[in-house]
Amino acid sequence: MNSTVQPFGTTKDGTAVSLYELKNKNGLVARLTNFGATIVQLHLPDKAGQMADVIQGFDDVSGYQSDANQYFGCTVGRVANRTAKGEFTIEDKAYSLAINNEPNHLHGGKDRSLDKVVWQAEPVSAKDGPAIVFTYTSPDMEEGYPGNLQIKVTYTLTETDELRIDYEATTDKLTPVNLTNHAYWNLAGAGSGSILDHVVQIAAARYTPTDDTLIPLGTLRSVIGSVLDLQKPTRIGAGIAHLTPTAALGYDHNFALDKYDGSLQFAARLQDPSSGRTMEILTTEPGLQFYSGNFLKGDTGKAGKVYGHRYALCLEAQKYPDGANQRNFPNVFLAPGETYRQTTVHRFSVE
Repeated sequence: MNSTVQPFGTTKDGTAVSLYELKNKNGLVARLTNFGATIVQLHLPDKAGQMADVIQGFDDVSGYQSDANQYFGCTVGRVANRTAKGEFTIEDKAYSLAINNEPNHLHGGKDRSLDKVVWQAEPVSAKDGPAIVFTYTSPDMEEGYPGNLQIKVTYTLTETDELRIDYEATTDKLTPVNLTNHAYWNLAGAGSGSILDHVVQIAAARYTPTDDTLIPLGTLRSVIGSVLDLQKPTRIGAGIAHLTPTAALGYDHNFALDKYDGSLQFAARLQDPSSGRTMEILTTEPGLQFYSGNFLKGDTGKAGKVYGHRYALCLEAQKYPDGANQRNFPNVFLAPGETYRQTTVHRFSVE
């Protein structure tokens, strides 16, 4: 088992938190904490063989409990993205959630969302590389969600240079579930500067247009002829100025992936031309939220690095936003006796 563990500080309520390291045969290193089942570091080589940490984060758990943390690297849920007005209905019963992204609910809640709790952790030897399994049981009505939800998230650093994330969940009451990882990527190295010269490609001919609070209108719209057409490799900075005056303040859009059928499919490709570091994302999910770090504001992260405006980006594989209210979107509801499953793979190379 190519993994180690060390202390990562103590939470505000006095709970000790750990940092787990995974290392594959090629020297790639991932470090994760059981606070929020969070990716803290990921070290990748560039075209000259020089290693850099490409994930934004903090040096200990106190940073993840501070106002500087914008969901860095964490597991997001129970329901990722936005839920309109913090409300949804199941079988004529209305449920109310925290309004933490006025006027909407965002990423599972305010105090006990999945990114803010301490998970159980177990390093394991998977067949394709070292792994760690995080588990957490979210009790009935935690953050307003019905049902006792048992969740398992497995991170595997494969020997073929992939970071694979497998999610499972079961419930004892009908409840919405939409999990994702919220890593902030900069393939030149976390805190090294703007990601506007990164090149992105997203396998989506359509996206979900939104109102001014970023809640989908319930339809799909073609990306063709707009700066959201990222079907071919595109420099992020090429069109972002057209989006800056909008409610999204840049890229903050859910793309409807072309080949969604529940199997693992190519979703996106990201490259930093300066370092040659390249990442492909494959997922079983129908949507990919591309967020260009529009709210990053110069907070200090790991090793004193400053995370400035658009110094990192997120590519979040998930179901569509507001899926608990928009029943024409891919189903987000999990029933007793069913198992929620999701897999997202980040495949790394150098070009």
